[in-house]
Amino acid sequence: MSGAAASGRAPHDGRTGVIRFGLVTVLVGLGAGVAGTALALLLHLVQHTAYGYRSGSFLAGVEAAAPWRRVAMMALGGVVAGVGWWALYRYGRPLVSIRAAVASPRPRMPVLSTLWHGLLQIVTVGLGSPLGREVAPREVAALIATEITERTAVTARQRQVLIASAAGGGLAAVYDVPLGATVFTLEVLLASWAVGAVLPAVVVAALATLISWLALPDEPVYHLPQLAGGGSLIVWSVLVGPVIGLCAYVFSRAATAARDRAPRGKALLVTAPVAFVLIGLLAVPYPQLLGNGKAPAEIAFLAEPGFGLVAMLLLLRVLVVVLALGAGAAGGLLTPSLANGALLGVLAGAAWLLWWPGDPLTSYAVVGAGAFLAAAQRMPLTAVVLILEFTDAPRELVVPVLIAVSGAVAVRWVCDRSGLGWRGTGRAGGGGAVRGGGAGPGVVGGKSDAET
Repeated sequence: MSGAAASGRAPHDGRTGVIRFGLVTVLVGLGAGVAGTALALLLHLVQHTAYGYRSGSFLAGVEAAAPWRRVAMMALGGVVAGVGWWALYRYGRPLVSIRAAVASPRPRMPVLSTLWHGLLQIVTVGLGSPLGREVAPREVAALIATEITERTAVTARQRQVLIASAAGGGLAAVYDVPLGATVFTLEVLLASWAVGAVLPAVVVAALATLISWLALPDEPVYHLPQLAGGGSLIVWSVLVGPVIGLCAYVFSRAATAARDRAPRGKALLVTAPVAFVLIGLLAVPYPQLLGNGKAPAEIAFLAEPGFGLVAMLLLLRVLVVVLALGAGAAGGLLTPSLANGALLGVLAGAAWLLWWPGDPLTSYAVVGAGAFLAAAQRMPLTAVVLILEFTDAPRELVVPVLIAVSGAVAVRWVCDRSGLGWRGTGRAGGGGAVRGGGAGPGVVGGKSDAET
């Protein structure tokens, strides 16, 4: 029985139904744009207030801040994380993941719990949490779509498509990636390329991006120098793709294990502050560690740093992400994965250029970032499009990125099916694909969207 019939509504066919679905799609796109833009502005406000800077990048603001301020802000972030998520799990309604909302004919994401969960992610990332900021706008946008579709006469399948499209729209608004967000919706959330899914996904992502331009700049996330790609980079991509895939698998397994062991009771009041203070102390000599990973990615893409610094940042970034997840903080792994791949690409690329020089080191960072993101998040097409939109990379890098992504994802696929896989509960909340996962006590609907 369809969702419309089950709810006592007659399905609307023909011209009236199409017009109604189109209007609801527009409303969902506008809502996703407002949600993503508002959360992005809140993030910027928290960052500027916490570290006392008015302009420039977050990295520049953190580097200019006194060491004691870095530790103090991370201590504050730990308290916010510990008290906030303990209160949510203790007093809030169980979170409903995007995956569960998409799959259900009558989705009901709890309004206050979902908003509180999203705000906690944005505030803690703004204060310096090493986790990603992208889950919050997806969740809030999906919540808005859930409320809109509940009040309109759309079918169960249309509701599913619109909630998934809204989650993609939130991603589009916060990162200015309409095409990547569309592919994310179709590849990861819906696992469908039918016209009935493609058109709403495109419209919602486009509208959400347009709304974001009213308050956020229309520019790529990373501004790269002039890049090129030749034979050296292509051969390197063939060889390094599988290696990056194995590294991404290990990172994902460590992150999942840490998330699954994270406390949900009163222990959060201790583990989160302690973990965040430790990260703050590490940020005294390495301020690049703070935030969602954009700072080390910028260094990899722009600065051509020393081998020792890159190796240390890669090691510490993996450590702080696992530490934060294990302490009970929630957030995404999109930018953290991208940053790891960029740093790994610099390391492997620098070694390769000693033997076969020619292409700029930044090109290797871009290819490494795309391959690591694809394998870590198990979304090859989305990763390819996102890395090209994030960096505005030239056409010469498309083929090396595709080659490296293919090798990385193939190795990840083999690892997942060779007895090395694992089962995560995904208790942190969020919403992954319509496929797989098992529910934990803190979330209804299985695998956490923090993974993607």
